[in-house]
Amino acid sequence: MQLQQLRAFCEVAAQLSFTRAARNLHYAQSSVTAQIQRLEEALGAQLFDRSCRQIVLTPAGRCLLPYAAQILRTADAAQEQVAAAAGTRP
Repeated sequence: MQLQQLRAFCEVAAQLSFTRAARNLHYAQSSVTAQIQRLEEALGAQLFDRSCRQIVLTPAGRCLLPYAAQILRTADAAQEQVAAAAGTRP
């Protein structure tokens, strides 16, 4: 599980669209799809139901979402604090 995969997951979950998520993340849609597939493989669970026109989170995806959001907030905060401590904060 990588931060980039979790960011892609959270954005797809927010947009309920791989296309819109890719646009917001400035990635190709194929890259976002691949990141989600790798995350699903790592977790051993399908995170989105892609069987209908609009994608929806599966129960596993709904379970992961708050954890993924917290992990990303923590990683961002750590990066900011380390940059501040090192005097490299913009």
